[in-house]
Amino acid sequence: MTVLIVGATGATGRLLTEELLNRGHRVRAVVRHTDSFPEAVPGNRNLEIIKASVLDISQEEMRSHLKGCDAVASCLGHNITFKGVFGKPRKLVRDTVRLLCGALEENSKEKPVKFVFMSTSGYRNPGLSEKISTGETIVTGLIRALVPPYSDSEEAADHLRLKIGSNHSSIEWAAVRPDSLIDNKAVTPYKLYPSPVRSVIFNPGKTSRINVAHFMAELIDNGEVWSEWKGQTPVIYNTDSLT
Repeated sequence: MTVLIVGATGATGRLLTEELLNRGHRVRAVVRHTDSFPEAVPGNRNLEIIKASVLDISQEEMRSHLKGCDAVASCLGHNITFKGVFGKPRKLVRDTVRLLCGALEENSKEKPVKFVFMSTSGYRNPGLSEKISTGETIVTGLIRALVPPYSDSEEAADHLRLKIGSNHSSIEWAAVRPDSLIDNKAVTPYKLYPSPVRSVIFNPGKTSRINVAHFMAELIDNGEVWSEWKGQTPVIYNTDSLT
């Protein structure tokens, strides 16, 4: 299987890259640099590096990069710096999802390509009537207004849910929603839910990045897992954070 990854050198993206390579898949990684990869990754014969800022790639060029790919994964996010949060491009994640989807639609493979998108538990899926308290609604509204990356991630997930939908001929998708992200060295037990089971603002759970990477890899190469969650927005928690 060949997988194109954007955000491959991010804190979660590099773990997903390593996980897929360890499973024997071919990976095409769109990166600006390779410094953040684990030491053994850049020399892996199944890894193809595409050095570029993703939004500098034209749709025609992206079509070429996507040819032969069975899946696409986005772990893209904004750097947690003043420039990363408030600078341009403000719609990095949304515009990248649109770019990838547009290129996939134009390539139009006989079998739909899987698109696995790393979202956040802060994204509420209106299609599931997910209810939150008045206090959480107020705080979330303030974050949405004051922190540009928040609405960027929401709009990216909405593009998959509303524009691509559940019956697209070229694309199938799943948007993974981790709660508060932490670092662990190894995969630990985790649980999946269709909707959040904790308050994202007032009582969040925890999700290790390596567990997110593991679940995203499972979506990509485990047919049963994909059948269960495609077209959905599963929330992932470390099991020990739910007790």
